[in-house]
Amino acid sequence: MQVGQILKSKDVNGVITVTPDQSVGEVAELLSAKKIGAVIVSADGRGVDGILSERDIVRELGRRGAVCLQDKARQIMTANPVSCGPGENSDEIFGKMTEGRFRHMPVVEDGEMIGLISIGDVVKARLAEMAMEKTALEGMIMGF
Repeated sequence: MQVGQILKSKDVNGVITVTPDQSVGEVAELLSAKKIGAVIVSADGRGVDGILSERDIVRELGRRGAVCLQDKARQIMTANPVSCGPGENSDEIFGKMTEGRFRHMPVVEDGEMIGLISIGDVVKARLAEMAMEKTALEGMIMGF
């Protein structure tokens, strides 16, 4: 399944972004309120300057304590994250995420962010593909 198809199957439209100057504490509140694992850091709401995840925040909390919550998002975000395009295959994306050990990937087309996919989205797409393959194989075996 292609990334564009995964985006269309998601319930949520748009991507939640924060500015590079928002505090890490504000980002943590947003992640909690929206029940999401990561946000895109973007100065203009269209480009991808970085990504900031729950893991990034927890890592800094463990390293430096609560003082990191006063930092700006740009100070602890992952700058220039790995991204993908809508035409890429979910198996390729799954491999990139596994190899890079990250769970969220911005989807970019013509230099603009058009979505965000998670490892959960990719797994869900793969399970749907496997169910369709199973149904097709059963139909072939039974002569339908």
